[in-house]
Amino acid sequence: MKKNIFLAILGLGIFLGNIATAQFSNSSKKKATPAAAQKDTVVKAAPTTVSAAPAPATVNTDAEVKATKIVDTTIVGGFNAKAKKSLRNNYAFASETKSRKTLKERVPLPYQSLREEDALYSEFVWEEIDGREKINRPFIYQAYDDNGDQRFFAILLRALQEKYDDGTPKVTPFSAEGGDDRFTQPISEEEVSAMLKGSLDTQLVQNANNPNVYDTSVIYNTKLAPNPDSIYTFRLKEQFIFDNKTSRMYCRIIGIAPVASVVYNNKVAKKTLFWLYYPELRSVLSKYEVYNPKNISNRITWEELFESRYFNGYIVKSTIDNFNDKMLNALYKDPKRRLEEGEKIRQKIFDYEQDRWVY
Repeated sequence: MKKNIFLAILGLGIFLGNIATAQFSNSSKKKATPAAAQKDTVVKAAPTTVSAAPAPATVNTDAEVKATKIVDTTIVGGFNAKAKKSLRNNYAFASETKSRKTLKERVPLPYQSLREEDALYSEFVWEEIDGREKINRPFIYQAYDDNGDQRFFAILLRALQEKYDDGTPKVTPFSAEGGDDRFTQPISEEEVSAMLKGSLDTQLVQNANNPNVYDTSVIYNTKLAPNPDSIYTFRLKEQFIFDNKTSRMYCRIIGIAPVASVVYNNKVAKKTLFWLYYPELRSVLSKYEVYNPKNISNRITWEELFESRYFNGYIVKSTIDNFNDKMLNALYKDPKRRLEEGEKIRQKIFDYEQDRWVY
């Protein structure tokens, strides 16, 4: 009896277990999403469009294009060589227009003739004028009038552009390479312009009409170009002559050279740009007036300034006791010593003239 009851309970348990398993299987099937429902709920990604690579631009290649050479011809910057004329009377004087015309007609007085047979004494002296000194400030006077830029170096540049009626230049520049100051190698105005722009540099530039052709472009490296405000020193080559016929000492200027201060390797060095023969330059300097800080109506010309020696200079070289023909800065490293030796040279020339007189 007990055995039958046990078998009945065991059978009942197996039956209930099958029912639970069937319910679990049915619930999992009900929770599963049908295939049709999955198609409706899936978020579709936007289609990725792959753009084609842009076609290379067509280059119009001209087979007849040949390589050319381009040279920089820009005007020298900082030096106003072209004068701007006033369209109205720039002065309150009614006769100012006529006086300006007479200035252009001025000519320097001719030199007194000196014969070599009458020269009892003669020495060459080189001295420099520093425009930063108060008495020499007219050399760097920065102003403009009908004659253009009033800086002395700008006047020298305009002198190179003046020509006679037949087209020949009035003033010829000479090279100062190697310390040459004897006017042996003339240079052109274009070479002077290139000197102020800097050193020449060559670059290859691709031609716009034919990429297979490269043009040669010649430009100027302005790193070594002098700054306009750095040209404030001017070197004079002079000859002191004692004339036995008139018993007086003459000082004749032979040449003028602008000296620029150029920076090399973070060091300032002086560079002599070119030499101008002063007797040729006199006719041009007689047509330009010098700035007068005391009275603008009482002005002299640049030619009168040099002949009257209204400037201060210090001697940098002479032919007195100079067997090696060297500058004072090569003989004496101390700047103070160089100034003292320069004053001794000046005193020797002065004493020679005074010793010729008998009191």
